[in-house]
Amino acid sequence: MFTRIVKMEFEKKNIPTFLANFEFVKEKIRNFPGCNFLELYRDKNDETIFFTYSRWNDEEDLENYRTSELFRNVWSETKPMFKSKAEAWSVDTLHSLN
Repeated sequence: MFTRIVKMEFEKKNIPTFLANFEFVKEKIRNFPGCNFLELYRDKNDETIFFTYSRWNDEEDLENYRTSELFRNVWSETKPMFKSKAEAWSVDTLHSLN
């Protein structure tokens, strides 16, 4: 299992549209095969910066999502709202304390 973190910075005027769209698609993303966890975060100091944090069984599952019609639809709606290019990281958990 690994985690995918995506940083997105939006034009301020687009934030309500982005949040409404995320509300509509979040369950579809979370229920995509191989996705075990999904959260959306907002930066505490800059209200235009958001992060998605998702956990996937393996890289193949993430790639299946990234080539799916669901992703193409989500990304085609989201990308035009960006203020700057999105950044993404795939990371392995080394330690976890609950």
